[in-house]
Amino acid sequence: MEIETLEEFDDHLGSDAPLRGLRLQDLDLTGYADRLAARGDLTGLVVLGGDVPLPVAEVLLRGGAILFPGVAEAPVDPWRGLYLPSDLYAGLTDGYAATPDAKAYAWFVDARLRTDAYCTLVRAIHDDSVTDDLDEFVEGRSVVGIMGGHALQRDSSSYAGAAGLGHSLAEEGYLVATGGGPGAMEAANLGALCRSAEAVEEAVARIAPVPGFRPDITAWASGALAAREAVVGDEPAATTDTLGPTARSLGIPTWFYGHEPPNVFCDVIAKYFSNAIREEGLLARSNAGIVVLDGAAGTVQEIFQAVTPLFYAVDGAALPPLILVGREHWTEQVPVWSAITAMAAGRPMEQAVHLVDTIDDVLPLLPPPDPVGN
Repeated sequence: MEIETLEEFDDHLGSDAPLRGLRLQDLDLTGYADRLAARGDLTGLVVLGGDVPLPVAEVLLRGGAILFPGVAEAPVDPWRGLYLPSDLYAGLTDGYAATPDAKAYAWFVDARLRTDAYCTLVRAIHDDSVTDDLDEFVEGRSVVGIMGGHALQRDSSSYAGAAGLGHSLAEEGYLVATGGGPGAMEAANLGALCRSAEAVEEAVARIAPVPGFRPDITAWASGALAAREAVVGDEPAATTDTLGPTARSLGIPTWFYGHEPPNVFCDVIAKYFSNAIREEGLLARSNAGIVVLDGAAGTVQEIFQAVTPLFYAVDGAALPPLILVGREHWTEQVPVWSAITAMAAGRPMEQAVHLVDTIDDVLPLLPPPDPVGN
């Protein structure tokens, strides 16, 4: 049983329920030495991070508990889970290199650290914490994943179209999930976050003067944060714990592709070090369908990752639709559609894969969203 707040822990201690088998995650245990010393069932209690003063640590270790201490010299808190955009872009006024996001990427690519066992453990703990929070965040939601290229420019008609798609899906009650990066991903997240079509149009107009993240991530992100504040607005009291039922926009990026910065138009960001875990997690959580806009190699990889479970699906299984948007793109420029249809022939997936001309054709192919909270 995981306990993530002191209120939960106090309730558990007050109930005299056993401590053996508990997982205390990122708690400040200052002042708990006497209460823990009075218990005789500390063996098997696991303390993950948090603030554990020496007197508390001594009681825990003498009692047989297992302690995973806080992590020194790492730019991330491995126990924290999901991020708000403001978390990753803190310090942006001093340039992107000063932000936690940039520091985490630099730490990740440092050749001395990539194979260091301690750093590998930190990254694994971090990604597991993200997964744990992400599972809770999407629980009960109908999630539509939108895939597409990172190179799409903000001042293009295709960007505006992707933003409109994200908005339409969110208005219908879907949680819109993307890879959390720039381009088509940013557009879909922006559209989903905005509460009106007018807000979408205004936000796109505000950020269009800096059409891409190259050559200056600082300018790209600064303009987006200003647009978010002016057009979308923020709820200062909102946290990653309280946003789940009302969230419309989710980003799942990775520091593996850290040169592509995360976009700020997400309610929350689930950022991973492992790209493999991130990609599988994004696709697996898109339980209401996957929509694929124009893209290149990375998008093609995601298409076939989505195709694999459809190909091996058993008869009678409920299969979320896979919808490729742009007939010319997917039959001529990047001709993967013929391979998809060849594999689908005579299998249950044949009814789940679709090629459409425009984003206007997407909504009718999706299953109705479950009411939020069900």
